[in-house]
Amino acid sequence: MSNEENVSQAEEAVAAEAAPAVEALASNAAGNFVSTLMDLKEKNPKVFFGAVGGVVVLLLVVMMAGGDGSAEVKGPVIKDLVIGQRYTLKSANAYDPGATVRLVSVPGAMEAYDDSEEADRSGACQHIPQGTPVSVLELQDMYGKKNAFVKVQMEEGECKGNSGWALGIDVQ
Repeated sequence: MSNEENVSQAEEAVAAEAAPAVEALASNAAGNFVSTLMDLKEKNPKVFFGAVGGVVVLLLVVMMAGGDGSAEVKGPVIKDLVIGQRYTLKSANAYDPGATVRLVSVPGAMEAYDDSEEADRSGACQHIPQGTPVSVLELQDMYGKKNAFVKVQMEEGECKGNSGWALGIDVQ
C-alpha cells in the first residue's frame, strides 16, 4: 500500500468515529436547552412566560411590518369606451395569445355560458381571435358596473360586419 492510501484510510476512520460524537453533542445540546427551559418554567414562571410573550410579540411585529404600501396590485380595467370608436379585442383573463373572446347575442348571457361543450366553437362567429379590430355600437350597464357589456362589430377577418356582445373588459 502506498502512503496516500494509508492516509485516506486513516481519515475515513477518524470521520467514522467523529460522526457519532457530533450527533451526541447535538442531541445533548438540544436536551440541555429543553431542560433549562423546563427548569426556568418551574422555578420562575413569570420570566419564562414573559420571554415566550416577548418572542411572540417580536414575531408579530416582524410579520406585520410591511412595506411603505406604494406597490399596488393593478389588473385590467374597463376603458372609457366611446360609441363609434375602433378598439381591439383582448381577453383580460387569458395569457394564451391563441385564446378567443366570446361574443353572445344578448348582454348578460355570459353567465349562462357553458364552456364544456365545444360544438358552438365552429359556428356563427361566437369565438373571435384576440387582436381583431372592432367598432363599438352600444354600451350596456349591468350590476352597478358602467359599460359592463359592449356591442361590437367586427371590422376585419372572416366575420367582418357581424356584431355581438362582449364583456367591456375584453375591449381594449
